[in-house]
Amino acid sequence: MTYIVTVQEAVTAFAPWLEPTDAELDAIEEEMPVISAEVDVLDAQILLLDRTPNELDTRRLRRAHNRVLTARTAAANAAATAAFPEVGA
Repeated sequence: MTYIVTVQEAVTAFAPWLEPTDAELDAIEEEMPVISAEVDVLDAQILLLDRTPNELDTRRLRRAHNRVLTARTAAANAAATAAFPEVGA
């Protein structure tokens, strides 16, 4: 008879090396405004899946799209300022 064993020990043995680094966490933190804005767009789109959009739904979706564009613009400007600090001064 062949026994089936779990590989839980082998999988979790490498867990400390799979944690995100501080630099990766900082990058995620910088992207959070964009991520939150995109979640708002998804929320608005999910609401519209099973009904006909009315004027308020259309506004909500449009505003959510505008928040995404604003957040992406701010992130791009921050990245450009960090890459070329002498130009922004």
